Amino acid sequence: MTSPTLLLTDPLFLKHKPGPVHPESPARLQSILSVLARAPVEGTQVGQPRSATEAELSWVHTPELRKYLSGLAGEEAVIDPDTRTSEDSYDAAVLAAGAAVQAVDEVLAGRARNAFALVRPPGHHAEPGRSMGFCLFNNVAIAAEAARRRGLERVLVLDWDVHHGNGTQAAFWERRDVLYQSVHQYPYYPGTGAPHEVGAGEGKGFTVNCGIPGAATDKDYQAVFEELFLPIAEAFRPQLVLVSAGFDAHRADPIGGMLVTERGFAAMCSAMKSLAESVCDGRLVLLLEGGYSLEGLSQSVHACVEVLAGRRDSFPTGETTSDAMRALAQSREALKPYWPNL
Repeated sequence: MTSPTLLLTDPLFLKHKPGPVHPESPARLQSILSVLARAPVEGTQVGQPRSATEAELSWVHTPELRKYLSGLAGEEAVIDPDTRTSEDSYDAAVLAAGAAVQAVDEVLAGRARNAFALVRPPGHHAEPGRSMGFCLFNNVAIAAEAARRRGLERVLVLDWDVHHGNGTQAAFWERRDVLYQSVHQYPYYPGTGAPHEVGAGEGKGFTVNCGIPGAATDKDYQAVFEELFLPIAEAFRPQLVLVSAGFDAHRADPIGGMLVTERGFAAMCSAMKSLAESVCDGRLVLLLEGGYSLEGLSQSVHACVEVLAGRRDSFPTGETTSDAMRALAQSREALKPYWPNL
C-alpha cells in the first residue's frame, strides 16, 4: 500500500492574530482548508502536529531570542512594524516549528510519501537571533536541522516565496551540508538575496540566489528552475528536499508583483517532486510561507497538494521576459565557479 501524502495542520494556527488589517491573517489558512474540504485530494491524510521542544528550537535560534519570544506567550505585542503577536501566537509558532520537524520525521520513516505542513505563522524571515517579516521561528531551518540530526548528510531547501528568505540564508550561510536556493522578487523586502550572495567559508557556493524584477512569468520561473536550480541540485544530490512554499508570487497577490499562476506553482512542485524521486526516494516536504490573495493562495496550495498526491504538471506555455533572463544570467555567472555543470 502506498504511503499517503501527509497534511499537517491544527486549529491553533488560526488563533495567531497579528491584527485586524494584517495581511498574514487567519483567513489565509482558513481559505486553504475550505478549498481542500470542498475538493478533497485522494491519497492525502490529515495529521495533527506536535509542538517543537526547546532543544529543537535551539538548533537554529539563540537563547536570547527564545527567551524573548517565550516571554510574549499569552500577550499581544509588537516585535516590529510587520511582526505582531496575539495571546496564542507563541504557542502557534512553537507548534508550527514542531510540525516542520514532524513532517520530516514522517517522511524519513516512510510513513508518509511526502508532506505539506499547513502552518502559521510562517518562518523563512526569522533569523537565528531575530524575529521579523511576520515570522517568529524559522520552521524550514529547524526542519533542515532535524534532518541533519537524523543522520542525513545533504539537505536542499528551495524557497519560491516572492520574498527572499533572509533568515534561512543566515542560518546556513557558512555551511555546505544544507544547500539554500531562492527565487524571489528583487530588489524587494527584505533587501537581501542579490546574485553575489553565495555563502561564505565552507558554505561558499551553497547559497543560490536568483532575484528577479517584478512581472516575472511562469516561463521565467521555468527557466530559473531548469537553468540554475535543478542542475545545481542534481549535482548536490540531496537526501531530502524541503520547500519554503510561499504563494505571494501569484499574479493576484496584493503584496507581490509577479505573474505566476496556480499551474505555475504546481509545475514548480512537480519539478521538485521529480528531483526528489530521482535522487532521494521521493523525500519531499513543503512548508507554508506567504501568500495573501485568498483565492490565489488556496488554489495554488490545492494544485500543489494534487501534485504531491500523484498529479504531474508542466509549466504553462508563454514567454520569458528580458529582465528576468538578465537576472538569471547574473546568478548563473556568480555560481559557475562553484558548480561547473552550469
